[in-house]
Amino acid sequence: MAVIEHALLPVRAGSEAGFEAAVAEARPLIAASPGFISLEIRRPVEQGQPYLLLVQWRSVEDHRDGFRTSDRYQQWRRLLHRFYDPVPEVRYFGDPL
Repeated sequence: MAVIEHALLPVRAGSEAGFEAAVAEARPLIAASPGFISLEIRRPVEQGQPYLLLVQWRSVEDHRDGFRTSDRYQQWRRLLHRFYDPVPEVRYFGDPL
């Protein structure tokens, strides 16, 4: 079973271009993580709405105990977290019905 990490990313207005450039730089950091399967970040359709983050992991532990405790996550955080207000809440989802 794979899990989906889901978060709504509230990017500060006016910083969307910088955020998208930082995502391109940060993508290899998460992709190199054990248990990582895929990453999808979707732009909002309406201005002022959050971006959608969907990451597929082999397990919750691969994200929470692996990536989140790694040096790669610290780099990811330095690149991306400055764009958020507030910091997004992460949730996990299992198999489709």
